[in-house]
Amino acid sequence: MQAPLSQDMAALYQEMIVDRARAPRHAGVLEPADGAADGDNPFCGDRVHVTLRLAPQGGVAELRHRTRGCAICMASADLMADAVDGLQRPAIVSLYERFGAMLRDGRSDSGDDMPGRLGLLTAFETLHEYRSRIRCATLPWTALLDAMAGPPGKDG
Repeated sequence: MQAPLSQDMAALYQEMIVDRARAPRHAGVLEPADGAADGDNPFCGDRVHVTLRLAPQGGVAELRHRTRGCAICMASADLMADAVDGLQRPAIVSLYERFGAMLRDGRSDSGDDMPGRLGLLTAFETLHEYRSRIRCATLPWTALLDAMAGPPGKDG
C-alpha cells in the first residue's frame, strides 16, 4: 500500500492545480482540427471543448481545450493535454483508466516505471475523498476520447 501524501506534497499539488486553472498552458481552440468534442456536467456547470490534431502515426500532436468551470476541471484539462502528448488512442484509454482508478481509490502509480504512469496527474490523488468532484476531473478526458472517435463537430 502506498503511503499517503505528505502535507508538503499535498500543498504543492494544490498549488499546481490552482496555477493550471488560472494560467492554463493549453487553452484555446485548434483550427483546423482533426477532432473536436464537448463535455458538459450539468450538476456543477463545468463545460469543456477539446480540439486536437493528430500526427501521421495517429498520436496526439497537439491538443487545446476551452474550459469553463471549477479549478479541478480546468487543471485536469490542462494536465491531460501534457499527459497525452504523442500518445495514440489505446494508450490514452489506458492512462484514463489508471487516472480513474486513482481518483476512486486514492492510490497512484507515480513511483513505477511502467509506460503510461500518471506523472503530474497525481496532483488529483486526494480527490477520492471528495467523490462529487471526480466528475470534474474526468470530464475533459471523456471529451478527449469523443474527439478522437470521429471528425470535428460543427459546434466547435
